[in-house]
Amino acid sequence: MKVSEAPRTATSIIVRSAANARISQSKNPFLELMRRLFRKEDVAMKAVKFISIVEERQKSGKPLRVDEWEKVMEELDMVRSSFYSMRNKLLGAGMITIKNGEYRLSGVFSKDLADMARWWWTAVLGYDPESL
Repeated sequence: MKVSEAPRTATSIIVRSAANARISQSKNPFLELMRRLFRKEDVAMKAVKFISIVEERQKSGKPLRVDEWEKVMEELDMVRSSFYSMRNKLLGAGMITIKNGEYRLSGVFSKDLADMARWWWTAVLGYDPESL
């Protein structure tokens, strides 16, 4: 199996319980979020850059195409296997999606986390969903 075809249906994220470890308390929340997905600092920084490229191209009306992978790999200074591993983690987390051969930002990540939080808040803790 090629790395570009590897399963990308889920990924792991580090969850921290300390209030001072909240992403929103970080000086760079985006990088802190990527650090929770990627164990290596350099990959986390490259993931931030990749998502930024996807975002900029999407906003400009010229979305990043999947077939531009070689150019993106060079820009990120990554080998093919590392690039696709990073990309597949972002796809699995629901942060990006591929539609019509183009990368797009995705809201699936946010919806999944909100769903988990709402379930925990109401079903496990027994709180009113409106108080979340």
